[in-house]
This record gives sequence, structure tokens and C-alpha cells, in this order.
Amino acid sequence: MTKTATIRARVEPNLKEEAETVFAQLGLSATQAIRLFYRQVTLQRGLPFEVKVPNAETREALRQAREREDLTEYRDLDALKTAYR
Repeated sequence: MTKTATIRARVEPNLKEEAETVFAQLGLSATQAIRLFYRQVTLQRGLPFEVKVPNAETREALRQAREREDLTEYRDLDALKTAYR
């Protein structure tokens, strides 16, 4: 089938750049990634991932992670494992 339909979307420049970096790591162009997403939507008969609104606790955890707030650093994996025994 010939590819003649066009999709246009406006996104934040940072989002576009970050997503295209991931696509490149996967060996995909933005066009290929969009085509893959559309194919999965049609095969799944819906979004190919769960979409939920995070609760207040999750939103707070995400905010803290973005702002690098209240993070604990460990020197290595063994130190992390010891802390959670």
C-alpha cells in the first residue's frame, strides 16, 4: 500500500528531541516510530499501553524525582541491598 496520508502534530521541542534520541537508540526514525505506534493501536484495538491518572502519592514521588529531592545515594549495589534487608 502506498504511503500518502500525512500526520502533523505540535509537541514541545524538548519532548521531540528526547523522544527522537530514544528512537535513534532503537534504530528507528520518527516516521517509523509513529508507524509502529499506529500499527500497535490497530492490532490492540486501543492504546498499546495503560493510561492512568497518577494518584497524589505517585505525583509527589515523580515531582521529587524530577527535582532530585530526598534522594539517597549508595556507593554500590551491595550497599543498596543491605539498606533494604
